[in-house]
Amino acid sequence: MIGAEKGTPLMTPFMLAVQALLEGDQPPGPATKPSRPRPVAKAADTHVILRSLAEQLVSEANAVLRGRGVGISLVDDTRPGELMFTVRHGDRAARVRTVVSGHTALGQLVKAGAPVEEPRELTSEDELQALVLSLLGG
Repeated sequence: MIGAEKGTPLMTPFMLAVQALLEGDQPPGPATKPSRPRPVAKAADTHVILRSLAEQLVSEANAVLRGRGVGISLVDDTRPGELMFTVRHGDRAARVRTVVSGHTALGQLVKAGAPVEEPRELTSEDELQALVLSLLGG
């Protein structure tokens, strides 16, 4: 935790990045790659890791955004053969989906308003931070 000095609120590096956006920094863009089929167990594991991290990041972002208008939300959804969650800030949103077909599953990142030429996914779990920051920063 950064800011552990006496009387200073504690902030994580991600919270500091959110604060920097509020002060005018430009948001990073998340790195993506073409989606590829994986065994269902591996794809589901990755989805759960991303979902857990998303919950942490949304909580940290909202702690910084408190009292500044619109916060950021995280909504889970499922459909037959599909796991998904959506992170939303105002009119900007991104959905992380894992679609099961037979013995394989495909992870997908879908950003609202962005054309989907081919299914894409985040290059790593670390890119979820950039995704959330990109939603916050426009």
